Amino acid sequence: MELFQYPYMQRALIAALVIGLAAPALGIYLVQRRLALIGDGIGHVALTGVGAGLLLNRSPVLVAVIVATAGAIAIEVVRARGRTSGDLALALLFYGGIAGGVMLVGLSDATSATLNAYLFGSLITIFPGDLITIAVLGTAILVAMIALRPALFAISHDEEYARVSGLPVRTLNLLIAVTTAITVTIAMRAVGVLLISALMVVPVATAQQVTRGFRSTMTAAMALGLFAAGTGVWVAATADTAPGASVVLLAIASFLVVAVAAGVWRRLRRRATPAAAPTAEPHEVVLGSS
Repeated sequence: MELFQYPYMQRALIAALVIGLAAPALGIYLVQRRLALIGDGIGHVALTGVGAGLLLNRSPVLVAVIVATAGAIAIEVVRARGRTSGDLALALLFYGGIAGGVMLVGLSDATSATLNAYLFGSLITIFPGDLITIAVLGTAILVAMIALRPALFAISHDEEYARVSGLPVRTLNLLIAVTTAITVTIAMRAVGVLLISALMVVPVATAQQVTRGFRSTMTAAMALGLFAAGTGVWVAATADTAPGASVVLLAIASFLVVAVAAGVWRRLRRRATPAAAPTAEPHEVVLGSS
């Protein structure tokens, strides 16, 4: 724990904990809507913003927020139109995003180490200004996801029913898209754009193994995200590994442990509860072979 005496490690830990809470709180809606991989796609688009920021000597995080938000809105528009060409359009947007990012980074004076820091996270690149941005935006996302939970659950569960009920479906859909883009971009320094999607999805999938209600699943997913993020930073600091990879591997390990434990528990409960033998009611007639 001596490593956390250094300011940069304290900033990395605080940033990871904020993201560990905010990402699953948003991710549960993405999982409910079967959009689990959209964070990965927006991460590809955000990489173009990183490259543009490095090339123009502007804040890569700020430019990435703008580019990723525009990409997320475009993705939502394509999804809402529901045409058969939607998947192709999304694929072109995703692949074009990562290709454009790599090209722009190559045109700038940035090194491969700089690119890797944005792709997989880096403990030493979170500066005080970055921490303030992560804390403010992460807290805003967390508050919005919790405060608007009934409305967001409604559109995630049944969009048509939510529209009939008078909810602003289009506005709420855009809110989810924009907050996804912001979550991806603020997590770049701590987790990396290529791995943040896993922190949105895996804790939710883990919580679903042992919870039933939406609220309990959300709470458990946030707790699991907090555990994976905090422990992942500690592992990365002590083992000198990429923080994003450490966080995601811990989240996946938690999923495997919980899934196996839940399966064993259900099997033991079935064995401990003998099946009741069916009894014939007085008015029933039992037919036999003549």
